[in-house]
Amino acid sequence: MAKKRLKNGPEPEEFYNLLFYVSGQKSGSNKVLKSLRELCEAHLAGRYKIEIIDLAEQPERAQQDRILATPTLVKLSPAPQKRLFGDLSDQQKVLEWLEPAKAGQRSQE
Repeated sequence: MAKKRLKNGPEPEEFYNLLFYVSGQKSGSNKVLKSLRELCEAHLAGRYKIEIIDLAEQPERAQQDRILATPTLVKLSPAPQKRLFGDLSDQQKVLEWLEPAKAGQRSQE
């Protein structure tokens, strides 16, 4: 469904669909997930969904989704789809990674 824009109104805000791959219930993964949720609540409140996929419980998903390391964060939408893996503790780095390129920046690059 296409998003409608009111004439002379702001662009509709995009919804973030995220997958978070972990391997078992390790305290490190739990800390990263807590940090990710805090970041999303602070910057994307009401505009995100995080699906947690535990590869210890669903090992077939690693091959199916081509996950080579955990933790891995996948942004399905908004486009472009991309992945971030390894140390996700730097909230500023994760926030910059989540932000879509602004239309004006694309034309200037």
